[in-house]
Amino acid sequence: MNETVMTERAERPRPWMIAAWPGMGSVASLAAGYLVRELGMQESGEFPHRSHFDIHEVGVKDGLVLPVRLPRGMFFRWSNAGEGRDLVVFLAEAQPPDGVWTYANELLDAAARLGIERIVTFASMASALHPSADPKVTGVATDQAMLKDLRTAEVTLLEDGQIGGLNGVLLGAASARGIPGLGLLGEIPFFAAQVPNPKAARVILSVFSVLSGVDVSLAELDRHSASMERMLIDAYERLRTQAEAGRGEETGGEEVAEENGTTPDAARIPNGTSPLDLATRQDIERRFEDARHDPAKAVELKRHLDRLHVFERYEDRFLDLFRKAR
Repeated sequence: MNETVMTERAERPRPWMIAAWPGMGSVASLAAGYLVRELGMQESGEFPHRSHFDIHEVGVKDGLVLPVRLPRGMFFRWSNAGEGRDLVVFLAEAQPPDGVWTYANELLDAAARLGIERIVTFASMASALHPSADPKVTGVATDQAMLKDLRTAEVTLLEDGQIGGLNGVLLGAASARGIPGLGLLGEIPFFAAQVPNPKAARVILSVFSVLSGVDVSLAELDRHSASMERMLIDAYERLRTQAEAGRGEETGGEEVAEENGTTPDAARIPNGTSPLDLATRQDIERRFEDARHDPAKAVELKRHLDRLHVFERYEDRFLDLFRKAR
């Protein structure tokens, strides 16, 4: 019986590793993170950061310096209950500012120890796509065999161009070492490159499911995509109206508080809207600052403004988060 089990395991295909880092539209992180949650993947280890990250600032709260925390990169593993392949997801919080090539090769060393057969990365590709249109998936590969797989899945190939960051560099390192790999790029509207795009993540996972033979329910991403699409269409139409009116881009500069604790926003309160107290305004300012540094928080900012019924008051500043992505 043990010999039978060993034979079955030997015949099983080797696992694939999906590696993802933050990027435009948070597409890679959204798609990889969704796989981890949807498949119920188990955390299986942490990739040592070594000397690839450094500390340039510290956080402070209530006068106390907060503990220093370096960005993490975690491995998650899913064991296929059927005869198909297992999957490993490497999900990183940040890309290192230096030593990117060395970092990529160290990650491939870790992948080799895990018995990985193929490396897969997700990324985004900005275009003039209208928010209501279906995004396409463009693919790249490290060898002709991988190109054939992409063609079989009817993926459009990237004829010329570059893929910035580790979502591309890892494939270059894999190619140099003769490791099969491919990258899937989801199309996003260029004007909203800083905003999380679940629609692009969804089409990437749809293609990945075909390539890997791993069935993944995309129902939750469908719901998020519909909600985000409505918001982006509204933003797109407002930007187009501004452009047609010849208004151009607004300054979006920092606002200075007056001595009485109000801000210039207070002069633009829509009729019928109650003024916000100082604590609420300060909380909104903090959320805007968070969204400027972490695009994934823009969605929650929009929801928070809607809950307070003050989005109209802040809509120009919110749209400025999109305009700065050009």
